[in-house]
Amino acid sequence: MKGNLQAVILAAALAMAACHQPSGTDHQTTGNDTISTKDSSGLTFKLIKVADSLPGPVALENAHDGTGRLFVGGQGGAIWIIKNGKPSREPFLDIRRSLVHMEDKYMDVGLLGFAFHPDYKHNGRFFVHYSAPPRIKGYDNKSVLAEYHVSTDNPDKAVPTGKVLLIVDQPEENHNGGNIVFGKDGYLYMGFGDGGGQGDKHGTIGNGQDLNQLLGKIIRIDVNHGAPYKIPPDNPFVGKKARPEIWAYGMRMPWRISFDSKTGELFCGDVGQDTYEEVDIIEKGLNYGWRAMEGFHIYDTVLYNRGGDFIRPIAEYKHTTGVSITGGFVYRGSQYPAMEGKYIFADWAFKVFYLQQEGDKWAMHDAHFEDKKDNVFPFRINSFGQGEDGEIYMVTQNDVGALNHSGVIYKITAL
Repeated sequence: MKGNLQAVILAAALAMAACHQPSGTDHQTTGNDTISTKDSSGLTFKLIKVADSLPGPVALENAHDGTGRLFVGGQGGAIWIIKNGKPSREPFLDIRRSLVHMEDKYMDVGLLGFAFHPDYKHNGRFFVHYSAPPRIKGYDNKSVLAEYHVSTDNPDKAVPTGKVLLIVDQPEENHNGGNIVFGKDGYLYMGFGDGGGQGDKHGTIGNGQDLNQLLGKIIRIDVNHGAPYKIPPDNPFVGKKARPEIWAYGMRMPWRISFDSKTGELFCGDVGQDTYEEVDIIEKGLNYGWRAMEGFHIYDTVLYNRGGDFIRPIAEYKHTTGVSITGGFVYRGSQYPAMEGKYIFADWAFKVFYLQQEGDKWAMHDAHFEDKKDNVFPFRINSFGQGEDGEIYMVTQNDVGALNHSGVIYKITAL
C-alpha cells in the first residue's frame, strides 16, 4: 500500500466527501437511543487470506449448490470464481459491455450485486444488479436487475446474455445502491439508494419518502412467477397509491443487506449524509426516516415536522469514527462459537465492528484483531460475503478504484 496510514485515512475521507457535504441543517436527537458503545470484552478476531489480485471486488456470494465455491463480483462488470487463491482465468460471467463507462477511480456505478436463486443447484438461475447507460436525457445511468443462467455444458461458465427484469432510472452517479438477497419466503429483496446528490434533493420530499419511486427503498418481488416478475400479495403497499414492489422505505444508500439465517431478520447498513452511519433491521412497510432523519437525528426539520412514524436504527456511529458504513452478516457458522449471533460489519475506510444484542439493546464493539494496532486496516472494506457453511468473508481492496487488481478476500475467524 502506498503512503502512510494517515494518508490512507485522508484519501478515504476525501473519496467519500461527495456523500458527506455539510447541508447547514441543525441535527437534533429524537427519542431514546437504543445503542450502547463499549470496548469488546475478550473477543479477538483473526483474518485468513483466501484470495488476492481481484479486480475491483464489491460482492462475494456462494451458490448454495454443495460445491463450496466462492464467487466474487468485480465492479468493472465480471464475476469470478475463486480457485487456488486467485480469480479464475476466465470469468464466470462478463457483462462489461453492458455497463456505463467505467474508470479506475471511486465510483458508485458498475456491477453492484448479484445473488443465486435458492434452487440454483437445479435451475441454474442467478440475478445481477448493474449500472447501464441512461435511457432518459439528463439522467446519469439506469439500474438494471437482470436474470442469467449457468451454462448446461460448464458449471464454471454462465450464458452471457440475460433477461432484464427491472430498470430504475438514476439521476446522479452516486447512491446507486445495493445488493440482492433471497429470503426464506423465496422472494427477491433488493436495495436502492436515494438517487444521489446532496440531501436527497430530487422532488419535494426526496426520493426516500416518495412511495411512487423505487429509489431510497428496499423492494421485494417474486421472480418465480409473472412476466417479468410478480408482486407478492402481502407486500405492504399493494392496492395503495404507491409502487407495489416496495417493502420498506426511507433509505439513503443501503450498502449491503443480509438476512440472519436463524432469525430471518433483515439487516441493513445505510450510508449517512453529514454525520451519522446506521444499522437498521428492515421490517415490512416501515419508514426508516431519510431524509427527515439521519440515524437518531433530525436532518430535515421541515420534512420531519410534517410527521411520520420514523423507525430509529439499532446502531449508529459518527463520522469521527468512520466515513461510510459497509453492512455485513450475523455469524451463524459452526467453527467459531464465540462469534455466534454477532452482526459483523465495517466502515469502508478502515475498521471492523460488531453488534451483539444485550437485553433490549444492541451493543456496538470495536472488533479487535490479532497484530493490528488500534484495529485499523490499510485497505478499503468494500463488502462482506458468506460461505455455504455460514463462515464470513471480508471483501477488501488495497487501492481505491473500480478496475485495479488490488482486491483481497479474507476469512474472518475468532481466536
